[in-house]
Amino acid sequence: MTNDDLRYPIGRFAYDATGAQANIETWIAEIAAAPAALRTAVANLSDEQLATPYRPGGWTVRQVVHHLPDSHVNAYVRFRLALTEDDAAIRPYDEKLWAELPDASRAPIDMSLNFLHALHVRWVVLLRAITPNQWRRTFYHPELDGSLGLLHLLALYAWHGKHHVAHVTSLRARMAWD
Repeated sequence: MTNDDLRYPIGRFAYDATGAQANIETWIAEIAAAPAALRTAVANLSDEQLATPYRPGGWTVRQVVHHLPDSHVNAYVRFRLALTEDDAAIRPYDEKLWAELPDASRAPIDMSLNFLHALHVRWVVLLRAITPNQWRRTFYHPELDGSLGLLHLLALYAWHGKHHVAHVTSLRARMAWD
């Protein structure tokens, strides 16, 4: 397996705007399912296993677990900004540096598993209440020097949860940890 295969075990994110409207419920369901899928993926892993990088040069399983609520809380805030401001400018963050902070690199994972669950329960309530017209709202991303729509963000984060769960499950399979 190449490092790129290990980095993208379910493939790279691809967004097709033409079919997006028809996928809203599927993507919301995938976001709703992500916390339980992550909890299952890391069930019964030892501290040594949690300290194992999912690929050469990649984050440890522990960092992957802590990354998900870090990333998803930012996405949740971006949804809220887009719904309440016209083309709101968001603030990017350096996910690699966040993953090196002590709460992401060394802390027990239960707090992030619980945080992700609570966050997704609330996020799904918001997502299910968005009207067809609101799905057309956008936010401005300064790193992209452009705007993104909420449908694009929904698709991205439905993929993102599955992407990182697959990092853990593919590592478990390769290492025969099951």
